[in-house]
Amino acid sequence: MTGIDTNILVRFFAEDDPDQSRRADRFLQSLSPESPGFLSLVSIAELVWVLRSRYGIKKRQLIQYLEMLLNSSELVLESQVSVNQALGRFKSGKADFADCLIERSGALAGCTDTVTFDEDASKLSGMRLL
Repeated sequence: MTGIDTNILVRFFAEDDPDQSRRADRFLQSLSPESPGFLSLVSIAELVWVLRSRYGIKKRQLIQYLEMLLNSSELVLESQVSVNQALGRFKSGKADFADCLIERSGALAGCTDTVTFDEDASKLSGMRLL
């Protein structure tokens, strides 16, 4: 298994640098269920943030990208359950994906709730405005 940094995924999805995008695509195509790539929660959250803030990718497209990652047999996602549950909340709410992931990670770790100063995030079940 090989860990994958956020910038590999950004180049793959954004296709903004022809050389790096091609290399990222070739690398991702080389992965297999027997020799998968690993995505950390940090890389996944960072990917969504970079694509949204730097590239202006809309929520609908981000959801498709996340679903692609979740459904890939060539990738292992850290805490796939958290990512999948966070994606469900992100689809139906106004909170950022990172907030959904933070709340779901906490809930799966046994937290009764997660405190925040973010009013949109506080509307998520399991989040509480401090």
